[in-house]
Amino acid sequence: MKKFVFRFIADLRFAIILLFLIIITSIVGTVIEQDQSIEYYKLNYPISQPIFGFLSWNFIVKFNFDHIYTTWIFWSFIFLFGLSLFFCTFLQQFPTLKIARRCQFFRNLNVLNRLQISNRFNTFSIINLITNLKQRNYLIFQQKNIIYCYKGLVGKISPIIVHISMILILMGSFYGSVFGFKAQEIVPKTETFSIQNLLTNQYIQIVPKFFTRVNDFWITYHNFKIYQFYSNISILNLNGNELNQTTLSVNNPLNYNRLNLYQTDWNLIGLRIKNGQNTLSQYPLLKIFDTKNNVWLCWVPHSNFINKGVIFLIDNLQGYITIYNENGNLIYNLELNESWDILHKYTFIDIISSTGIQIKIDPGISIIYSGFFFLIISTAMSYLTYSQIWIVKASTMYIIGGTTNRATFDFELDFLKLTK
Repeated sequence: MKKFVFRFIADLRFAIILLFLIIITSIVGTVIEQDQSIEYYKLNYPISQPIFGFLSWNFIVKFNFDHIYTTWIFWSFIFLFGLSLFFCTFLQQFPTLKIARRCQFFRNLNVLNRLQISNRFNTFSIINLITNLKQRNYLIFQQKNIIYCYKGLVGKISPIIVHISMILILMGSFYGSVFGFKAQEIVPKTETFSIQNLLTNQYIQIVPKFFTRVNDFWITYHNFKIYQFYSNISILNLNGNELNQTTLSVNNPLNYNRLNLYQTDWNLIGLRIKNGQNTLSQYPLLKIFDTKNNVWLCWVPHSNFINKGVIFLIDNLQGYITIYNENGNLIYNLELNESWDILHKYTFIDIISSTGIQIKIDPGISIIYSGFFFLIISTAMSYLTYSQIWIVKASTMYIIGGTTNRATFDFELDFLKLTK
């Protein structure tokens, strides 16, 4: 019974079914955004307008489609697929390799006639043939009147390495999913933060204890368009001592003690304005368009009456703002540290910006990389052909036959050169 179960799990058809289920699950995880807040799904998948008539936020949450890659059913498919590869390796691939290493001396001459190519010779120089086979790196064995030759046994090892590499990739993915984490922090410039807003739902989360300070944030422009944005950050220990300082930008992350910090987003959150009495005040900015053309506005009252004041409009971090009155009429264009006097004197001091930093740890990435490394090696090895040649001395003739597992045309040409 155990042998039947192991053979069933190792069967290619069972592996294909599992692979198909993994693909279907991955498609669902690709189409539906993963690890978002419940508000995000309520906004994009409302119950009043379900996609395809059934796909709404409550359906997504009920069946765990919002974090499908960490559900037990997905990892069950992964586990069974890895188990199938494991049993296939030991029950099929290793026995196949063991058979390939054996010296196969055919006693029945009819077997030679069923090979890919065979020929009969009345007169033949066996010495020249053996010499040519040695020059072509064939291993030669003889038993009585039969000579058996083969080369390219390494090509038979490649399927085993493929299975091992895929098992390593699956193990690395599982290990990273269980023990890794991903977090997203939106931090104002000059502020210090610790990891709090975890995005993923791992079962075992080991969150490192440290602080990060955002020293500065700035944006570079090219032809009035954003070219790149940067965050200068410092990694601090629990005592506040600086351990590392670097500048993040898009596609230029920080790797520190297996911890990866990525520059992902930015925002403008407020203005610093000084009045005529040198009192510094901060006013919040509101983003009014959720498009590529970002625009923020701010209401600054003239006095304690909130209904009298001016509107500040800003669309970049270059230090320019536009002022409108309460009726929407343009009043003034202002630069950084410039003052204006409308009923009261004000000085534009600073734009308060925030940076989006993603923190990620994936302890299984080295295992995954090693799996892909072995996969590349196995791909190169698979191009080595495994070829076999038999030479049989019959009563009045020589019978020569051969077979190969790939590159049949090249093998036939080589065979003809050997026997001409």
